[in-house]
Amino acid sequence: MCLTIRRSELYFTLYKIMKGDCNHILVLLGPPGSGKGTQAELLAQKMGFVHYSTGEVFREEMRKKTPLGMKVAEFVSRGDLVPDEVVIAVVEKFVKDNSQNPIVFDGFPRTIPQAQGLDEILIKNQLKLTLVVLIDLRDEEVVLRLSSRRQCRACGKIYNLTFSPPKKNGTCDECGGELYQRQDDKEETVRERLEVYKNQTRPLIDYYQKKKILRRIDGALGRERVFEILSTLVTRPNPE
Repeated sequence: MCLTIRRSELYFTLYKIMKGDCNHILVLLGPPGSGKGTQAELLAQKMGFVHYSTGEVFREEMRKKTPLGMKVAEFVSRGDLVPDEVVIAVVEKFVKDNSQNPIVFDGFPRTIPQAQGLDEILIKNQLKLTLVVLIDLRDEEVVLRLSSRRQCRACGKIYNLTFSPPKKNGTCDECGGELYQRQDDKEETVRERLEVYKNQTRPLIDYYQKKKILRRIDGALGRERVFEILSTLVTRPNPE
């Protein structure tokens, strides 16, 4: 796959996206620790995308005490998974509220029914999913990235012992608080999360491959290189 693109063409497409003349709808898939959340934030900061993250949108709806937010809160308060029909309703509201902007879905959809629900929502709003990008990462790299994370008990700042360690072992640079490893970052938990991810994502990969809108990027290339490739794919989602 050739990703070469003229600089003038890239800038022109970016200009159209920022103006709202180019309604890209993009889904980012990837294992935990692949950096898809970071890439979604970069798309928002540098290319004007609206970032959909299920957890963030749920929290915002609950904070505003909207009818949907109250429904979400019922399940969250019991520690239950929010059912697909409620998730889809939240997504539909988000799409309607942001239909004039390019949207990047970070980690959604997670299941085939959610993917089909998203398709229906986009059709109703006269929109179309233009690109799905899988940011792939080897299992051992995922385990290394996540099991190396440490969080400050006091201020919540996150460090990575491999990529961005604290100046003093076990101590937060910002506030001097104690650093600890969260339960979901322990190796055995990370490996369990990976298995859940694989079981959920394999059918989605097949679903989007059949639609011929799936592209892959090696997440081990690093944040800047991944974003360079991603921004090129956004500009030309169906390269020759």
